[in-house]
Amino acid sequence: MLSRKNKIILLKILSMFSVVRGYNVFIVAVAQYLSAIFILAPKMRALTVLLDFNLFILVLASSLTIASGYIINNFYDSKKDLINRPNKSRIDRLVSQKTKLQVYFSINFVVVFLAMLVSWRAVLFFSAYIFLIWFYSHKLKKYPIIGNLTAAFMAILPFFAILMHYKNFYAQIFAHASFLYLILLIREIVKDLENIQGDIANNYQTIPVRFGENFAKNVILVLTLFTVIPVYFLVEIFEVGYMDIYFYGSILLLIMFLLALFQADKKEHFIKLHFLLKVIILLGVFSIILIDPEVLIHGRNYIVK
Repeated sequence: MLSRKNKIILLKILSMFSVVRGYNVFIVAVAQYLSAIFILAPKMRALTVLLDFNLFILVLASSLTIASGYIINNFYDSKKDLINRPNKSRIDRLVSQKTKLQVYFSINFVVVFLAMLVSWRAVLFFSAYIFLIWFYSHKLKKYPIIGNLTAAFMAILPFFAILMHYKNFYAQIFAHASFLYLILLIREIVKDLENIQGDIANNYQTIPVRFGENFAKNVILVLTLFTVIPVYFLVEIFEVGYMDIYFYGSILLLIMFLLALFQADKKEHFIKLHFLLKVIILLGVFSIILIDPEVLIHGRNYIVK
């Protein structure tokens, strides 16, 4: 049996894990490694990539930066989350705001130190990344459109850290990034629809609050149609191996998503739509392996059809 003191410590650890959304951080780290092996450094053996010390440091620094971002975002959104996520908010509040800030600054200090082990460019990158996350959480997220654009952009920034490390600027990399960015942008607007009550109560001028739910749905429709463009290039122009199965499947899921979107009018509906987008993103992460499983044994060159 755990003592009362140990139970409190355990609860606070679980609370902090909830605040930093450890599961999301883990998925991003996995996605970074898979992207490095199959997309960003396809000429290198998988084992060489996995044993790359600088890559490990960049992934670790990215993970810590994302975690600190969730902390500062939770700090500024504490009142809004009481309305939008009351159950999660009760867990998160087991750790005081003061402790959250102390952990936030400590993590950022460690990130800068780690970046110094790689290069001065890495220090500049992560310093800018940390500042952008803080500025978004403090100011930008309260404004329509720019808040959504910034949130989606920050979500793909960790992959640019890996891209700059390997310096392989293939055109298909940007096609992958464009598809992911559009899905993330759609997800941000769906989150705004899901959290509209808390946003109104705290004067967050999101797209649904400022322009209405129907306008937000139409924006999502347009963005979803735009996803066809990078999918076309990835499937018809570039070589993505068996990953084309994922892209065809994602288009079908997005059609289902749109049909459900225009029928949605309750918070529960938008939560389900948000979950569907998470599934598309998660499937995309592990579908990267389908590009060419042989990369696990030896590298290969991308070949344009």
